[in-house]
Amino acid sequence: MPAPAVEAPKATPASAAPPLAKVAPRSSAPAQVVQLRPPEGGEGRLRASPLAKRMAQQAGVDLGAVQGSGPQGRIIKRDIQAAMSEPPARRPTYVPGVRVEPDIVPLSSMRKVIAQRMAEVKPGVPHFYLSIEVDMEAVLAIREEAKAAGLKVSVNDFIVKAAGLALHKVPKVNVSLQGDRILQFHTADVGIAVAIEDGLITPIIRDADGKALSVIASESKELAERARRKALKPEEYTGGSLTVSNLGMYGVDSFIAVINPPQASILAVGAVGDRVVARNGQPVVRKTMSVTFSGDHRVVDGALGAQYLQELKALLEHPVLLLL
Repeated sequence: MPAPAVEAPKATPASAAPPLAKVAPRSSAPAQVVQLRPPEGGEGRLRASPLAKRMAQQAGVDLGAVQGSGPQGRIIKRDIQAAMSEPPARRPTYVPGVRVEPDIVPLSSMRKVIAQRMAEVKPGVPHFYLSIEVDMEAVLAIREEAKAAGLKVSVNDFIVKAAGLALHKVPKVNVSLQGDRILQFHTADVGIAVAIEDGLITPIIRDADGKALSVIASESKELAERARRKALKPEEYTGGSLTVSNLGMYGVDSFIAVINPPQASILAVGAVGDRVVARNGQPVVRKTMSVTFSGDHRVVDGALGAQYLQELKALLEHPVLLLL
């Protein structure tokens, strides 16, 4: 159930900046927060009808950025509908740390042609593949420190966190093709592929970007155990932004994974192992890991996939960024 709208603060002198409603820090529980603030230089409370407030709350629209068309500038239903119909780049800014429903974006004429031609060449979901090598020395060092402190965190937990953060760096990868429209997600929900007796299932770590590694580790373990007992609820393994499929524990160096529809991408993660690489013109042995990105070419292009892998690599090679 959406949280109630935040009460508008009292007016401040024109010389002072208008106060903003306090926003609770990110948590794993879904929430909706709407910012309410007086218009610039205005007096009194922000004017909005109860219906407009409720619609804004459910859609994650910042009421303070909406121009009212009702009596005395009051924000009414049609103003919220107009704000919701704006392209993502022109919409009011979403409140950070809040789960927001995805935008529905119609396919452009060019994207329709791309989707059609890619499906003709490769029926079903037309995949493309990109691979990158990641230096994992820093991740392993932090993992050992955590282990010494009594905290059990796997390499895959680091990957899940990095995968979620990278989605915010390259949001155009965080999409799903649904018929003749694209869903643009604003949350980073990462699936983890779990092998079970009957095949494969992908429980979802919701808001993976905003959770501590220890929380991801705990959730991953609990979800995997219940997946093997066939005790997952449908909402725990449906949806999601992308999936991480890790076969490193089986000694597989690299592989190509098949996308889990309706998601538009998946990461195939190989084993961390000793490999000879060049450093300052000299061969050295480093702990590295291969990651292969599979993308749905109807909605994700190669350059976007490459940008996403670059961000993922940067986060894993500088894992202090995953701890902040």
